[in-house]
Amino acid sequence: MAWIWLTLAILLEVAGTTAMKFSDGFTNLVPTLLVAVFYTSSFSLLILVMKTLDLSLAYAVWAGVGTALVATIGILWFKEPVTALKMISIGLIIIGVVGLHLSNGRA
Repeated sequence: MAWIWLTLAILLEVAGTTAMKFSDGFTNLVPTLLVAVFYTSSFSLLILVMKTLDLSLAYAVWAGVGTALVATIGILWFKEPVTALKMISIGLIIIGVVGLHLSNGRA
């Protein structure tokens, strides 16, 4: 169940970060409120996840997968430039998260 909660926490964090972009420096009310709701929900779920999963694994997966997803959204939705370095960096984030998961010894 912890992995389901962690997945939801990641999606909420990504939604919050995307809402940040739409908040236009916290000048648009609805996206600004969504940032608060999404991040509060994401952190609440992350706290629950850490009751079961190790801190290092839970946070690394949350931050790493969230970062990779946000970078992908930036490329696909906001038309940010795609560079070889950016793609390699996203790949390294994913490799690092997988490595931490494998090193945990509990699949």
